[in-house]
Amino acid sequence: MVKEKESSPKEYQNDNHKDYQWVDTRQGLQQVADYFKNKKAIGVDMEMDSMFHFREKICLIQMATEQQTFIIDPLKFSSMSLIKPLFENPRIQKVLHGADYDVRSIFRDFGIEVHNLFDTELASRFIGLQHTSLESVLNRRFDVVLDKRFQKKDWSQRPLPEHMVTYAARDACFLVPLARELEKDLRQKKRRSWVEEECQWLSRVRPAANSEGPLFLNFKGAGRLKPRDLVILEALLQYRRRVAIAKDRPLFKTIGNSALLTLANRKPASLKQLNATRALSSKQTKQYGPDLVDAIAAALKTPAEEHPLYPRRRAPSLKPVVSNRIKELKTWRDTKAASLEIDASLVLTKILICDIAQKNPGSIQQIKTIQGLREWRVREFGREIIDLLKKP
Repeated sequence: MVKEKESSPKEYQNDNHKDYQWVDTRQGLQQVADYFKNKKAIGVDMEMDSMFHFREKICLIQMATEQQTFIIDPLKFSSMSLIKPLFENPRIQKVLHGADYDVRSIFRDFGIEVHNLFDTELASRFIGLQHTSLESVLNRRFDVVLDKRFQKKDWSQRPLPEHMVTYAARDACFLVPLARELEKDLRQKKRRSWVEEECQWLSRVRPAANSEGPLFLNFKGAGRLKPRDLVILEALLQYRRRVAIAKDRPLFKTIGNSALLTLANRKPASLKQLNATRALSSKQTKQYGPDLVDAIAAALKTPAEEHPLYPRRRAPSLKPVVSNRIKELKTWRDTKAASLEIDASLVLTKILICDIAQKNPGSIQQIKTIQGLREWRVREFGREIIDLLKKP
């Protein structure tokens, strides 16, 4: 079924957007594929439900031109095969804002790769804007004010309230004209190829693989715990994960990290001691208290020889000559960024500076071997960097 809604002048003040179409049938999805197959650019936005479920998923996919927006309900489809060719067609530009999360998500949920990506957030940074959120950029460019109060709502609920659908429709319709404006600025500054290459790399990001190691390895604060306390923390993390899966709730909405860290340190042996920690609410204590006390007691019985050690990553000791190169490169980087009026990290990140300082490339061929440097940096800054490193 395809539903249409006319936007009121008040809702869409300052834009040319006329309506949206809600798509939740195969026929509607085919209409989307037919509409966009000959377009030069598509504005794309997505809404997730990470605040409300254990495993997040895409709940809406908005695809738009200046004239028309389609809001696709992916919860109604087992496959996005009808629109997958649109995303993977290199002749059609896909315009997203802050694309990293969306690119990972659409590959995770539907195996869709995004080819010919243009990230308007990244482009905004490369022309020198300090505030690059979509609302800031659109307000600056088109004098449009976006209402972002629905960002943290539950987008998996059905039916969605009309005002949430209207909110979702609005963002995407500005993306294509915004991309045109930003590309014009990038060409004037001769930085279009910089962003193009960065977007090519960004289009290849993928979701992190599921780790089979202990959960505490990805827990902030675990590195400060003793081996015995790590055993307890791991038991508590495993328990929380089981509960979150059973309840289909995010981990942080089940038991908070600070509460688990407190329990791992205090090791309460009874409900009375657990209450004394004040780590949990009364409702959480009632729901989980006995199981948590049992988990701690079982973890304390783990033999000392089975206690884990938190892996330490010690920074390599640097020779004085390398440290001096790092200082020189940082000074050069900051000066170059100021002259270009962009953030210094876009010129060189700290990781790249350290890598260059240690490898000390003496030629363009050598500097090209540094991973992550990108061709545009080699082309624009390579010779300056090599000359800087050659100075005594």
